[in-house]
Amino acid sequence: MKLIAPSVLSADFGHLADDLEMINRSEADWLHIDVMDGTFVPNISFGFPLMVPFRKYCSKPLDVHLMIVHPEKYVERFCDAGAWSVGFHLEAVDDPIPVLNLIKAKGVRTCLTINPDIDVKRLVPYLDKVDMVLLMSVFAGFGGQKFIPETMDKIRFIRSEIDKRGLNTLIEIDGGVNTGNAAELFAAGADVLVAGSAVFGAKDPEEAIRTMKKVQ
Repeated sequence: MKLIAPSVLSADFGHLADDLEMINRSEADWLHIDVMDGTFVPNISFGFPLMVPFRKYCSKPLDVHLMIVHPEKYVERFCDAGAWSVGFHLEAVDDPIPVLNLIKAKGVRTCLTINPDIDVKRLVPYLDKVDMVLLMSVFAGFGGQKFIPETMDKIRFIRSEIDKRGLNTLIEIDGGVNTGNAAELFAAGADVLVAGSAVFGAKDPEEAIRTMKKVQ
């Protein structure tokens, strides 16, 4: 599976409707929405108010990535705001199961995320309890960072664990993704690539998306 989820964090918010219409026309599969609270990560992005135009102007599924403390307080509201998938960080909670259950109760897909400094093996007990795992290939909080090469080994490890168990759990990668490394990421076992500046900063964003999807 080769899915592309452009990150709206890199969009031009002065022309948001235009950028969302570009996503609609493109071969992108989802729209990735990074929510930052300034506490879990050293940056602040956006919250519930912007879910309205995202949902109004974008016809693609909304893939919400919560980089926040206390996700249990907010996951239901993001589900109600139109999220198709809601992910949160394993390191932000003591026990992810109750939070996953809140999302599932809303009929929304679940995702569990880790930062690069978290042992990837900590995801293994939850692989059969989530729809997707998100491996950050940069440290959460800012766009435009360089891809961390060690992520490749983590992808291969998680892919082997998923396949060993016969699961349909997807692997999503976020951070430093571009047309130059998309093929290697998919080959390692990734299913979904989040791309921000590689899409919205490209001369031809639709072609950048098409190129990443068509890699062999």
